[in-house]
Amino acid sequence: MSVSVLVGSQWGDEGKGKIVDILSDRYDIVARYQGGANAGHTIMIDEKQYVLHLIPSGILRENKECIIGNGVVVDPQALLDEIDFLEKNNISTKGRLFISQNAHLIMPYHKLLDSISEKGDQKIGTTGRGIGPCYIDKYARKGIKIVDLLDKNELERKIRINLEEKNNLLKKVYDHEELDVEKIIEEYLAFDKAIDPYITDVPLYLHNAINNGKKVLMEGAQGALLDVDHGTYPYVTSSNPTSGGACVGLGVPPTKITSVIGIVKAYTTRVGLGPFPTELLDETGENLRKWGSEFGATTGRPRRCGWFDAFLVKYSRMINGIERAAITKLDVLSNLDEIKVCVGYEQKGKILKSYPTTEVGLNDVKPVYETLSGWKKDITDIKDYDSLPSETKEYLSFISVQCGFEINIISVGPRRSQTIEL
Repeated sequence: MSVSVLVGSQWGDEGKGKIVDILSDRYDIVARYQGGANAGHTIMIDEKQYVLHLIPSGILRENKECIIGNGVVVDPQALLDEIDFLEKNNISTKGRLFISQNAHLIMPYHKLLDSISEKGDQKIGTTGRGIGPCYIDKYARKGIKIVDLLDKNELERKIRINLEEKNNLLKKVYDHEELDVEKIIEEYLAFDKAIDPYITDVPLYLHNAINNGKKVLMEGAQGALLDVDHGTYPYVTSSNPTSGGACVGLGVPPTKITSVIGIVKAYTTRVGLGPFPTELLDETGENLRKWGSEFGATTGRPRRCGWFDAFLVKYSRMINGIERAAITKLDVLSNLDEIKVCVGYEQKGKILKSYPTTEVGLNDVKPVYETLSGWKKDITDIKDYDSLPSETKEYLSFISVQCGFEINIISVGPRRSQTIEL
């Protein structure tokens, strides 16, 4: 039995799409367990770039099955657009893509409320895709699931109840025009017909697959430090990208999980607002953004860049149970004379023993750095570990020791071929 969880170990954007694509060749099923279309996974195959938001990037591997679990919130139009994009690129989803009947649907009012909420003083830096408001309705027990599409009368009843409340809010609080109830009902009934072939009982499907010896790779969106419980709250996402979220988001018990793999970028990035102790607001930070093409796959927003934070990743290793890791974008550091790594935080003259996830705590820390030599060589065409410059190997070894896990996948470029495995 092989059931692995793949997690982003920082603030997201670690390059999970490529690593899922690489690893999925060894698995039978790739299953997404949380998040929504706010996450973008970019995969480069030969000279062709694919950007996926909801469907696991394992779909790009022939004969692999892909699952969208109940923990994912599904934007109907985004899903249909993605299926259409894949079909136009001769990648079939029929008989290979399965969607949980218990996944919640993102509604038009979720997107609208998300955008409106980002204009006030409590700005978080969301993508405005309706993810947060959808999860709010889910936990307020007002959400609409995919399974609700099967009963037209029940669907209409739920939409009308929700819209009565949301239209009241839009009109009286935000002075916004009301949404058309009939139009939304018609739109979602049409969506039901389009996705009906993909809907299944995901927990039962995975249970049978695992018992029959199938290998399953479970992937999350975003990163561990954006986890709503264990991240840098309130600048977090609205679900659990950490490994524990895989069990809830797919209906797989923790006793079935055999390994946890972390994805770690060779430096640190963050999208949106929130504390970022190792952020570089100078020419080096700007260069990292340029060299690494650090712009959001979903929104195109420029990512904030900084030095590798081993103290952060060590915390991530602890809460996720990461045993081994893939390091990405190592090639981006090749132009630097020296490279800094944060090994701890100092606060009011004292070295912290644990990671402070609060905004106040993180805004008050000073990173403690170790400086390593850069390698100043192009490593994008290197195919094996022994051929890497000694300074590169020293950097990898230092990170491995500081974070407490083995590094056995090294990405030195965006293509499949630009990958070294140990």
